[in-house]
Amino acid sequence: MSPAPHLDALGIIAGNGRYPIMLAEAARARGVKRIAIVGFSGETAPEVEKLADHYTKLRVGQLGGLCHYFREQRITQAIMAGQIAPGNLFDLLPDLKGALLLARLKERNAATIFAAIAEELKAAGVHLLPATTFMEDSLPEPGYIGGPKLTGAQLDDVALGFRIAKECSRLDIGQSVVVKQGTVIAVEAFEGTDAAMERGGRLGKGGVVLVKVSKPKQDFRFDVPVIGTRTMEQARDSDVKVVACEARRTLLLDRKLVLEQAARWKISLFAADESLLK
Repeated sequence: MSPAPHLDALGIIAGNGRYPIMLAEAARARGVKRIAIVGFSGETAPEVEKLADHYTKLRVGQLGGLCHYFREQRITQAIMAGQIAPGNLFDLLPDLKGALLLARLKERNAATIFAAIAEELKAAGVHLLPATTFMEDSLPEPGYIGGPKLTGAQLDDVALGFRIAKECSRLDIGQSVVVKQGTVIAVEAFEGTDAAMERGGRLGKGGVVLVKVSKPKQDFRFDVPVIGTRTMEQARDSDVKVVACEARRTLLLDRKLVLEQAARWKISLFAADESLLK
C-alpha cells in the first residue's frame, strides 16, 4: 500500500461499525485539519458525528446529496469507511442522480454500485482514496497474530479455505469460507461473513476455521476486508476456533482488544498469504 498523503481536508463516507471512528482518529493523528463526514440513517454509529468538523446524514442512495455536500464543504479527497449492510443496497430510496446511476448498471452488487459512485464523485471533483489510507498500521503481516498456536491440521484448513475463498471472491460470490477437517462447510454470499460463520459453526458442530480474503482484483477504495471485535464476538458465538485473514490486504481493527478476545476465548488469529498455496 502507498503511504498516506498529506491532506488539510478530508471527506469520510461513513458506513457501520468502528472503522469510520478509527479512520477519523488516524487522519487527525496524521495532521488532517478539517474532516467532513457523511453518515447514513440506520448505518452510521452516533459517535462518528463527534469526530467531524462538519457532519450530515443522508439516506443510502442519495448520490446527488453526497456530491452536493462535498462540493459545499470544498472536499476534493474522500474515503469510504465501514460497510453498508448488503440488504440496504436492495432497499434504496435513491434521489434522481442515484436512480440514473442504478439504471445504467447491468449488474448490481456492492462492487459495481460503489465503483459507479466513485466515478460520479470523480466527475464532481472528489477523488476517492484507498480505504486503507491512514490505516496502514492495521494491515497485518503474514503469520501468527494471536490466541493459541495453530495445529498442523488447522493450518491445512486455512490453506484450503484460502484457495476456495480466493476462487469464490474471483467469481464475486463472497470473500469468506468456513472449513473443518478438510471440508468446506459454508461459503459466504449475500448474507455476509457473520451469517456465514453462524451457519458454518452450526453445520460443522463447532471447532471450525474461518478464512477471509480480498478479491484478486480488489478495489481498495471500498469493500476492504475487515476483522474486528465484532468478528471475534461472532466467532465465539459460532464456535469458530481459527480466524484467518489475508495478510497485508485485510484491516485488523482494534488490534489490542482483538488480541485480548483471542486469548480469552481461545481463538487463533492468523494472517495468510499466497505462500500457503505452494
